[in-house]
Amino acid sequence: MPRKEIHVVPNSNGGWDAKRNNAQKASKHFDTKKEAMDWSREKAKQEKSELIPHGKDGKIQNPNSYGKDPNPPKDKKR
Repeated sequence: MPRKEIHVVPNSNGGWDAKRNNAQKASKHFDTKKEAMDWSREKAKQEKSELIPHGKDGKIQNPNSYGKDPNPPKDKKR
């Protein structure tokens, strides 16, 4: 079963999109990256999924897991 992911990606016509993994169309379009991140973060928390933001160059920036993390941190800070 593939993990659930929400990607925040730049839209070629301007603004930012929240997209599911392998989706052709955006789930929702936003004018700013902040709006897209806020909405996507809440969705990821509700669905216990991964939030994967991308930069304007398309590179992944600081993904975050709100569900069962497939790669939890190795250091166990207390």
